[in-house]
Amino acid sequence: MLPASQILEAERRIRPHIVETAVHRSPAFSTASGAVVVVKAEHEQVTGSFKLRGAFNKLLTLPEDDRRRGVVAASSGNHGAAVAHACHVLGIKARVFVPEAASPAKVARILAKGAQVVHFGTDGLDTEVEARRVAVESGACYVSPYNDVAVMAGQGTLALELLRQAGDLTRVYVAVGGGGLIGGMASYLAEFAPEVRVVGVLPEASPVMSVSVAAGHVVEMATSPTLSDGTAGGMEADSVTFEICRTLVHEWMTVSEEEIAAAMRQWAKYHPGEIEGAAGVAIAGCLRDAGRIDGARVAIVICGGNIAHERWTAVTGQGG
Repeated sequence: MLPASQILEAERRIRPHIVETAVHRSPAFSTASGAVVVVKAEHEQVTGSFKLRGAFNKLLTLPEDDRRRGVVAASSGNHGAAVAHACHVLGIKARVFVPEAASPAKVARILAKGAQVVHFGTDGLDTEVEARRVAVESGACYVSPYNDVAVMAGQGTLALELLRQAGDLTRVYVAVGGGGLIGGMASYLAEFAPEVRVVGVLPEASPVMSVSVAAGHVVEMATSPTLSDGTAGGMEADSVTFEICRTLVHEWMTVSEEEIAAAMRQWAKYHPGEIEGAAGVAIAGCLRDAGRIDGARVAIVICGGNIAHERWTAVTGQGG
């Protein structure tokens, strides 16, 4: 398990480097779901996603010798952008491995911070395996997007902010890939707000964590293309997130590509700013629960906004 004390330490460590993103009431999603809904606008974070929290916490805990050797990361895009930004701030060399089909918008953010980008693999897990191999071979520190306690503790700081800003909550909806965000949040909530039900939402096209939890072990499985590229692909068999997710996440659900796109269109109609598919996953989960969460106080984590403008326009019909 991840003690909440480590998340509190992470919050103090990373506070100078991140922004406390806003929480907004959503009349539109409240009406659609029957609940009182707020959204945590993490797409307004410095690099456009929550991943900056974990990246900074990990890098700030590295010994000086490790920093001098540089770091290697694997990412579908957001983690890579976060690592690249944090390394730029801290003066660390970074090499980021991304899948061949990584979002051009996300790759551009990585390159803009001076990191080297290497395209490898068709599945996020392929990319991670290669990045780990290169890190070991080169003597660099590998910074996992989720399979690292320091990274997960950094992501958990989002729950700390959310409770402070939103007050009493009944449920929180979180998109899930490797489990770093939901694992960190669930760890904090388990100690400080155990009454809050944590709901993990995944795309039907890539439900690796929920399938693994149901099986009792990490499952290797093929995944399909999805709008939620930030949560797509497999995860490492030894991931520290698995047991935490299995133990602390109360509910799991999957949503279709049609539901993800519809959620993104709903956002575009009623809220400012572009959001990526993973954020649409969490919204879709909340909307799926309409009729059974009447009167609940609900938070949806809008985990990121790094989407190519052309894709946003194609999905939502907005901003052409």
